[in-house]
Amino acid sequence: MGVNYNATVEAFEWDVPETYTIPSVVADYADEIGDRVAVRYLNESGERVERTYADLRDGMYRFASGLAQLGVGRGDRVMHLFPRHPDAFAVQLGALSVGALLVPCSSMLRSNDIAFRARDCDASTIVVHESLTEMVEPVLEDTPLERVIVLDGTDDRSDDRWSTYRSVVADRPTEYDGPSLGAEDPMSINYTSGTTGKPKPVLHKHRWMYCFNRINAPYWWGIDEDTDLENELLWATTGTGWAKWFWSPVGVGLTTGATQLVYDGEFDPERFLQLLEDEGVTRLCAVPTQYRMFANADLEAYDVGVRDALSAGEPLNREPIERIEEAWGVTPRDGYGQTETVALVTNYPGIDVKPGSMGKPAPGVGTTILDVDADAEVETGEIGEIAVPIDSPAIFDGYYEKPDLDEAKLSGEYYRTGDLASRDEDGYFFFEGRADDIIISSGYRIGPFEVEDALVSHDAVAEAAVVDSPHEQRGSVVAAYVILADGYEGGDDLEAELQSFMKAETAPYKYPRRIEFVDELPKTSSGKIRRVELREREREKHA
Repeated sequence: MGVNYNATVEAFEWDVPETYTIPSVVADYADEIGDRVAVRYLNESGERVERTYADLRDGMYRFASGLAQLGVGRGDRVMHLFPRHPDAFAVQLGALSVGALLVPCSSMLRSNDIAFRARDCDASTIVVHESLTEMVEPVLEDTPLERVIVLDGTDDRSDDRWSTYRSVVADRPTEYDGPSLGAEDPMSINYTSGTTGKPKPVLHKHRWMYCFNRINAPYWWGIDEDTDLENELLWATTGTGWAKWFWSPVGVGLTTGATQLVYDGEFDPERFLQLLEDEGVTRLCAVPTQYRMFANADLEAYDVGVRDALSAGEPLNREPIERIEEAWGVTPRDGYGQTETVALVTNYPGIDVKPGSMGKPAPGVGTTILDVDADAEVETGEIGEIAVPIDSPAIFDGYYEKPDLDEAKLSGEYYRTGDLASRDEDGYFFFEGRADDIIISSGYRIGPFEVEDALVSHDAVAEAAVVDSPHEQRGSVVAAYVILADGYEGGDDLEAELQSFMKAETAPYKYPRRIEFVDELPKTSSGKIRRVELREREREKHA
């Protein structure tokens, strides 16, 4: 599917149905295409389970009925902490059906992270997989959590706060008459990844799912009303605890009535490539790290039939794009957005992808680039802050019970994302880093991603992070923290070689004047680099 971009932007209109909720959408699909497989689940042990749309409806209603029996209702906050699982959608949709707000948590978090979220949003219930209960047990007494529902658990606890998913849904009806809900009712509290401070509780309404259907599905995944979904299999490799799960498995997979693959297993490039071949995946959404590892594998050894490859989380470097184009005949297409938004900027179907570009603003959203210090659009080639008008339906509805944050982020004409970008003469956006990450050296504004992208194109560099470092004459200089590829050792000679290489790859003033070779980089639980820690390290060394 190709998009006539200018015509689409001009003609786009929002018309959010007042009664839109994701449980009602799934119920409608159950009536219309109830025997279509919604979820094809596999795990590392070889277990295979399928759930049709009728199964999803029955499962969500059983769980909703069970939650209501336990006293969980409208406005309650229900946390969940489980891996990819065949009953993940039943849990989420069931909680939403009673009017509760979902609070997703990743299994990569720690007990103190769970406690922080539970206290911050005053959650009363958590659904946790039996393999992760040790993350909940130590903090149960110090949080407002009143009940714990264990997925795949057994009924062997004497504490009446604990029950199992199996017991909650046992003998419950597959019909449920819950509260009347609509597009403007609260749906979820998704916590940010915390790259610049404590995670923030992002409040979304059910409208969020409709926006994904209108934006992410056609202008990123390439799925519209003409797509033959009976011959498509979608696979988004994300986990259930991330906003990306709502971006794709829920916001695209369920809202379009597609069939999707859910695989519970650690990432291994050869295993994932074999799954792409064996299962017949047609549309893949993965993160840049996974694409980079695919690119280093023997791609020609697998008969992959992927027609669309999507990337999100951070910009994708040119090397994996070129490698996958060569092997699959498909160009990976970046999409950019946040926990607070839908896909704001995309390489939409049919676009000429420019390596390193986020694409162009999605129709109907209003995304632009503003001067960091004023509500004025920047000129072509200048670095500014990505921003969206606050009346756009495609952004969040504030931070849950955080009026000070709302005042800071939503009181003006625009929601400023905190992400920096530039725009070229063709209207393509290029990511330049977080607003806090911008480096100003001798008056030059330098975005870290361009420098990092150039560094990792050197054979010796496996991964790199770039930050500003205090300098007496220049104010700041570029400092690079580099993880070396196998077979290379750090030292003065390699540092000089990398600096010489960078002067040829980028504008000379952008090269890293300070390079430190490290074994690992500080990251959030979602894998994003915490440059704030590296900046603090530079301050301590060069203050």
